[in-house]
Amino acid sequence: MDSCKEEESNRQKCVFVEGPIIVGAGPSGLAVSACLKESGVPSLILERSDCIASLWQQKTYDRLKLHLPKQFCELPLFGYPENFPKYPSKHQFISYLEGYARHFGIEPKFHQVVQKAEFEFGFWRVKTQECDYVSRWLIVATGENAEPVIPEIPGIERFHGPVVHTSGYRSGSGFKNQRVLVVGCGNSGMEVSLDLSRHNASPHMVVRNSVHVLPREMFGVSTFGVAMSLLKWLPLGVVDKFLLLMANFTLGNTDRLGLRRPKTGPIELKNATGKTPVLDVGALSQIKSGKIKVMEGVREITNNGARFLDGQEKEFDSIVLATGYKSNVPSWLKGSDFFTEEGMPRTPFPNNWKGENGLYTVGFTRRGLLGTATDSAKIASDIADQWIGGQITTAGVQSIAMAGEIERAKKEQRKEKGDIWGYFRRT
Repeated sequence: MDSCKEEESNRQKCVFVEGPIIVGAGPSGLAVSACLKESGVPSLILERSDCIASLWQQKTYDRLKLHLPKQFCELPLFGYPENFPKYPSKHQFISYLEGYARHFGIEPKFHQVVQKAEFEFGFWRVKTQECDYVSRWLIVATGENAEPVIPEIPGIERFHGPVVHTSGYRSGSGFKNQRVLVVGCGNSGMEVSLDLSRHNASPHMVVRNSVHVLPREMFGVSTFGVAMSLLKWLPLGVVDKFLLLMANFTLGNTDRLGLRRPKTGPIELKNATGKTPVLDVGALSQIKSGKIKVMEGVREITNNGARFLDGQEKEFDSIVLATGYKSNVPSWLKGSDFFTEEGMPRTPFPNNWKGENGLYTVGFTRRGLLGTATDSAKIASDIADQWIGGQITTAGVQSIAMAGEIERAKKEQRKEKGDIWGYFRRT
């Protein structure tokens, strides 16, 4: 009798989802859910944290603003409030996303950590710590920035002071009068260094590779907007040369500051590798004044500082890792070769939004929210064409049930317990 109770407790509850399962409640997950709803298709969002847009709400610094004007950062079917500034703040963007979710009645299931997703017997089975969700369609919306990248720097484990990734950095107020080593010179590294300098800290920013620095605006017009307009009429290479010409005119020769430009143009490099050019919001003037020091690559971290590739050695009180984020898709999506080992679709843009067997991706275009909006519309249209009244057929339920019986029989033969398909209910 006790063994029967134990077996029952090991059975994982199984929930059949009529529409697609969306993994991730960030901007991409919200956008595709809204587009599906407008097409008459329900969906279920599974989110590991306790809120929407957890990256924005829980892992961004206070001074963060959108790097692009708001018209380039809208989600589909719902614009920003008219009173929002040209470059909304972090908190304004979060309020926009919360309003977006309310407007479309999007209610993700929170605290659902996806442990495994796999295509079995004609359906996607998504396993969380609570139950198994089953659907004909799976939409990966966890994005390019799911997990912090923590580099292996020799000696960092023996550093006596705090070491924090930018995902845990909020403000420079806690670093007042400190010498801070900032590892990374992308948009985050530049802005954190700027924030530190404005709180009377002494940031030393490590430039490990070449980097494009562009003005956020050219003569009062968004640099990104200028680029997008020119690309409608001119080849990409010509637009890149124009951007670099204007950058040198407005910012000067950044090579002299220790910020070497890549040989590949900024837009071409972004499209090929995802490496975003830095849009300067004030850090460059602080570098020119000497308030932000530019350092070459780190050779090793010491007990109280760092040794650099150029032979210099300096003492520091704290280290901030502005080393970016990465996709986590390979850790939970199994049995599919649609993604690379780095967690990005193998198929290049603009055809990277659809895989096989009802697998879709949104937020992996390396083109920000503009790419998200485009992919969300494509996905919703494609699934809507397959949608038949939103009903589960008897044959469909029997197919899943049969899959469970087969799996259970195999496990019993191996004298294993658990992972048995349970009961089905609609959601």
